[in-house]
Amino acid sequence: GVPFKVFSPKNYENRAAYESELLNQLELNEVELIVLAGYMRIIGPTVLTAYANRILNIHPSLLPSFPGRNSIQDALEANETKTGVTVHIVDAGVDTGPIIAQEKVAILPEDTVDSLEARIHQVEHRLFPQVIQKVIENKNL
Repeated sequence: GVPFKVFSPKNYENRAAYESELLNQLELNEVELIVLAGYMRIIGPTVLTAYANRILNIHPSLLPSFPGRNSIQDALEANETKTGVTVHIVDAGVDTGPIIAQEKVAILPEDTVDSLEARIHQVEHRLFPQVIQKVIENKNL
């Protein structure tokens, strides 16, 4: 029963046109908070400006370590003993916004990208809803 709309950036002339339509729909629906989970796109200035400090993202590392797309593989290749999950506010950088919450996940000697990713997802699926609920209740964004 949750209303939704599907957008494909490929259907727009450029990123600005895509984000303009996205922003239009967000405003029409009186969206107050944007929550990114698996979005895997950089938020451009059109949406970022309109929703400054009101966009949450979840990232599979203990930021500022290992930002970007390949954070799990990067942590494994760096022979780290731990990584984790970070919930942060989106800013103009890539995974650079203020951190709201973090939780550690051990990297086991036998871990592969897939096994570590599965354990990270378990933490994400628990932590992100908790943080979102607290943000909504406290309205601290």
